[in-house]
Amino acid sequence: MGLFDSLLGSSTGLAVGDEAPAFALPDQDGKTVRLQDFAGRKNVVVYFYPKDDTPGCTKESCTFRDQYTAFTDAGAEVIGISSDSPASHRAFADKYRLPFPLLSDADGAVRKAFKVPKSLGLLPGRVTFVIDKRGVVQHAFNSQLNPTQHVSEALAVLARLG
Repeated sequence: MGLFDSLLGSSTGLAVGDEAPAFALPDQDGKTVRLQDFAGRKNVVVYFYPKDDTPGCTKESCTFRDQYTAFTDAGAEVIGISSDSPASHRAFADKYRLPFPLLSDADGAVRKAFKVPKSLGLLPGRVTFVIDKRGVVQHAFNSQLNPTQHVSEALAVLARLG
């Protein structure tokens, strides 16, 4: 790993085979969403992103939106997580017609539990996890600079999970 990679935080946090940490966070409507809600029923794609309504995060979220039917057809739910407030998430979701939950991790506890590394040592990292119906991480992808690749990576893993 080169200096540039280490500065951008190229590790992914949790590894394939790790059990995903349980969480319960409010979404853009103030409703509590729990990872456990999907256990045994759906695979879950959890993407951690730095901030609502910023260029990279908007591009990433809109790419998830544009492929949302492919995710639901694959039996998966998409969940976005950042430290923004539920009100900020509501405005972001409304502005870009995002059809999936955006969860508010205000204190960063869930980001920390998933071991999402910071970029440049201070920016919240951009990492996507594919979690199977048993709650086990099947894929982790980190790229601060290529936000749309998170979607194609996740869909490829879901196709393998069947």
